[in-house]
Parts: sequence; C-alpha cells; structure tokens
Amino acid sequence: MGDIVERITRKNENLESILPLTISAQYGLIDQNEFFDKRIASKDVSGYYLVRKGEFAYNKSTSSDAPWGAIKRLDRYESGVLSTLYIVFRILDEEKIDSDYLVTYYDTDLWHKGVQAIAAEGARNHGLLNIAPADFFETTVSMPQDIEEQRKIGAYFKNLDCLITLHQSKAESWKNKKNQLSTISWEQRKLGDIADVTKLAGFEFTEHVVYSDEGNIIALRGLNIKNGQLVLDDVKYIDGSNFAKLNRSKLFIDDIMFTYVGTVGEVAIIKENDRFYLAPNVSRIRVQSNDSSKFISHYMRTDSFYRHVIFPLIATSSQPALSMENIRKFEICLPKNRDEQDKLSEFFDGIDNLITLH
Repeated sequence: MGDIVERITRKNENLESILPLTISAQYGLIDQNEFFDKRIASKDVSGYYLVRKGEFAYNKSTSSDAPWGAIKRLDRYESGVLSTLYIVFRILDEEKIDSDYLVTYYDTDLWHKGVQAIAAEGARNHGLLNIAPADFFETTVSMPQDIEEQRKIGAYFKNLDCLITLHQSKAESWKNKKNQLSTISWEQRKLGDIADVTKLAGFEFTEHVVYSDEGNIIALRGLNIKNGQLVLDDVKYIDGSNFAKLNRSKLFIDDIMFTYVGTVGEVAIIKENDRFYLAPNVSRIRVQSNDSSKFISHYMRTDSFYRHVIFPLIATSSQPALSMENIRKFEICLPKNRDEQDKLSEFFDGIDNLITLH
C-alpha cells in the first residue's frame, strides 16, 4: 500500500468543510445526517481530517456487513470531515494506479486477510479494530501492472454498480406506485364476513405426520411465505403422512396464507391443488364471497394496510402475534365490481413481476 498511496493527515483548521461524514459498507462515504438521521460529530470540526473528493478513507469499525471495516472513496461531495480515528489516503500517481480499480478491489474481501494479520490482540474495542496506520500501509494490494487493464476492470465494475443502482431504484419506484394505487377507498368489508379464517388443526396429530427432506407434498410453514410469494428453498415434505387425519389442513387454489406469529403479516396465495398442507403458526384465509382472492391478497400486502390495520392489533407479548378473531376483524376495501377486482389483480401481478425482475 505504501508504494502506491500516501497517508493524509490534513486538519480542517480553516473550516473548509463543515460536512460530517461517516463510512457505510453499503453507501460509502456519506453525510452523517443522511445516514444516522442526526449528527454524531462534535460542533467544532476544526480538529477533524479534511477529505476531498477522490480521496479514500478506512473505517476500522466492524459490522456484520464489514467484518474488517470498510475502505471507501469520497464520491458524493466535493469535501467533508472525518474523525481522526479514520485512516485517510490518496493515490500517489493516477497514471500508474487507476482509482476505480482500487474502489473495486476494496469492495471485495481480498484485502481482509492482510488486515486480519495486523490487527492487534484484543483487537475489537467496542467494535473498533486496533490497527496502526503504519501497519495498514504495509498491507498488500493485488493488481495488474498494466494501467489500461486496471482501467478496464475498474470501468467494468463501475458500470455494474450503476446497473444495480438503476434497477434497485426502478424496483422501489414500482413498489411506491403499487402502494399509492392501493389506497383508493371502495366498499369496506370485514374479512371475517367474506372469508373463512382459521389456523385449522395444524399438525396436532403429530403421530400421523412424517417429515422428510424429499418428496412432493409440502407442509407450508411461515418461513415459506415472503414478499407475496411461496419460497420453497427450505421445505418439509410429508408424502408418507396419514392424510385422512390431515384433511382439514389441506390447501386449495386461491387459499390465502397469512403469518400471524413472529413475523406477522406475510401474505401469499396458493396457485395449485394437491401439493400443500397447512403447518402450525400460519393461518388460512379462504374467500367465500364472490370477491377475488388475488385482489384481497394484494390489498393485504400494502404498506398502508400493515401500518393502519395489522400493526395496531399485534399483541406485545414475548413475540408479535395476532389472534384469529383479530384477523377476522380486518377491514378490507374492495371495488364492488368483480371484473374491476380481477383487472386490478392482473395489473398488480404485472407490477410484482417488474419488481421481481428489477
């Protein structure tokens, strides 16, 4: 490191900048007010390091996303200030070392082993690694000798980051659009008046349930319901069970699954017969009116429904939970016309596909 960069210890004595920065593993060097929703730095920042656009900083604080800290370049602002706990540096010769390549390199975990080797014993003091700047600059960086190859690698990953940001932005835009379109008032109905809501018998006849790691018939648990979809990566098969005893737990097309214990409010709809049975801690909503199950499932997944209907009813015991009676009290807003419900469901299905795509 010491051969290609130099340490910066420039103080903000003339108050060239009063923008307090922090390093996020996800967002890079970012304004403390934006990241924390408050200012962490002291009012007087004249003793802080002054960092200018294009310069790098190493945050020795550890987190689940950054087990050995994070090294990021200042890209968002022309300048900012950082605590002297950070190690700040810049490239010595950008005709020999490409800055985008260095950004890419420190977004990987290739440098973790070198930092791990120099972290002092008792390294983690309140999540802060005990690493001396002199030792940090003795760590190594792997890179092509050819500057053009560095530039091509740096540009390639920079373009990938831009694509990821673009698609994340589009996905958030579609999510917001869907939520806005789901707050129109039509006819208000209690869920219990239009659907049978139950947790069934679950698997109380445990001697008649045979779990296995392979098969075709699935015991549908709460962890198998996420973001409006059935997630079948981790399932328990019950092909060898006594289904006569489990008849009340059988699920059919258009049954709505709703988690009511622990992670409350996950919703998904059953799309095929003869494959799923209801496991404990998941409720089943079976629409008995002429209303659309798909529309109701979309409506129950909106942010406004969770905030205004689900959340106020969640019991504050050892873990979040809802009773079946509370679920039956849910107020659902529906267009009176079934054709309108179906067309809206089809429209929301299209938005969900776009969100999944992005």
